[in-house]
Amino acid sequence: MGLERYFYRYGKATFTLFLVNVTVYIIESIASGNPISISINVLLRIGQWNYAVLNYGWWWELFTAMFVHVGILHIGFNMYFLLMMGRQLEGIIGPKRLAMVYLVSGFIGNLITLFLLPPNSVSAGASGALFGIVGTLIVIMGVVGGNIQGALLNAFVLFLINSILPGVNAFAHLGGLLTGMAIGYYYGKRIRSRLLTMQYGYGW
Repeated sequence: MGLERYFYRYGKATFTLFLVNVTVYIIESIASGNPISISINVLLRIGQWNYAVLNYGWWWELFTAMFVHVGILHIGFNMYFLLMMGRQLEGIIGPKRLAMVYLVSGFIGNLITLFLLPPNSVSAGASGALFGIVGTLIVIMGVVGGNIQGALLNAFVLFLINSILPGVNAFAHLGGLLTGMAIGYYYGKRIRSRLLTMQYGYGW
C-alpha cells in the first residue's frame, strides 16, 4: 500500500501537509549542509525575515515560513502535533477545510508577526497554523457540546503554556489561535444546527 495507509490513517490533507513540511525541511538541510540545525542564510530566504518582506517585497515568505523549521526538534514536535490534531479536525470538517484552516491561520499569524516584531526579526515554523487547527478544534467541541466558556478557557491556557518558552513567536501563536477560534465558532454553529435538525427536526 505504500503511503496510502498513512493518508487513510491521518487524513489526506493532514498527511499531505506533513509531507510538504518534511520535504521542505530536507531541502533546508541540504542547503544548510546540516540536518540538525538550519543556517540563518536559508531562513532569511524562505523563513520570514520581516525586513525583506517590507523592503524587498518578499511577500511569499508569509506563506513559505509556515512550512519552514529551524531544527530537527522544531519540526519533530510540530509534525507530531500536526498528525495528532490535524487528523481529528479533518475527521470533523473534511480535508479541504483542514487545509484552509492551516493556510489561513498560518498566514494571519505571520502577518501579525510582520507588524509586531522588529524589522530584523527572522521567524519560521508551522506553530501559527497548528494553533489555528487546535483553536478550531477546541471551539467546535465547545459550541457543539454547549460549553463555549470552557472552550475559551482551554484555548487561553493552551496559549499561555506554549507561548512563555524562550524563542517562541507568541504573536504567530496568538494570531493563528484567534483565527482558528473564529473558524471553529462558524463551523461549530453549523454542525450544532445540523445535529439539532437531525434530532428534533428543526435548526437554529
